[in-house]
Amino acid sequence: MSGSSVPSAYAVLLRGVNVGGGRKVLSADLRAVAQDVGFAGARTLLNSGNLVVSPGTSGASGPDDVARLVRAGLARRLGLDVDVLALTGADLERAVAANPFPEAASQDPSHLLLTFYPAAPDPERVAALDPLSYGVEHMAWSGPVSYTWYQGGVGTSRLTPAVLLRTVGLWGTARNWNTVTKLAGLVAEAG
Repeated sequence: MSGSSVPSAYAVLLRGVNVGGGRKVLSADLRAVAQDVGFAGARTLLNSGNLVVSPGTSGASGPDDVARLVRAGLARRLGLDVDVLALTGADLERAVAANPFPEAASQDPSHLLLTFYPAAPDPERVAALDPLSYGVEHMAWSGPVSYTWYQGGVGTSRLTPAVLLRTVGLWGTARNWNTVTKLAGLVAEAG
């Protein structure tokens, strides 16, 4: 998602783990995968597929390399094929700065979800999405990030990851506002 210089730290987001009784990746296993592939300073946040690493001896030269190495490590160590997205501190800073729902960020941060995609979806597909037809949701986009304020609650909304995947044609992985800002802080610390 970001430019060509090699950052000193990355946030790594796993898609669809430790939610709804699906695939399990314990934090200790995720840190071990990172160490196996040569990353330094592996730290996890919560038990929901969030990892912060520095390149170390991994040979990673950017976010795509980081994601590829973690995905391969998960397959080797745990036998899991998991979608993985790596973000730089600059990616996270841009996502935080572009938040179109500052009221939600300050008053309802657990219901404000940022969904990170590997690329910006096709604008025509995004335009075809009417979040209000799925419940009391407010949604906006900034490049490869969608912002959804689930005022009626995330768990009761019909605007699910499966609906988003079908509509925009790309997988994404969501984190709430609190998690995104904590990850941004951890990446800044590690850098």
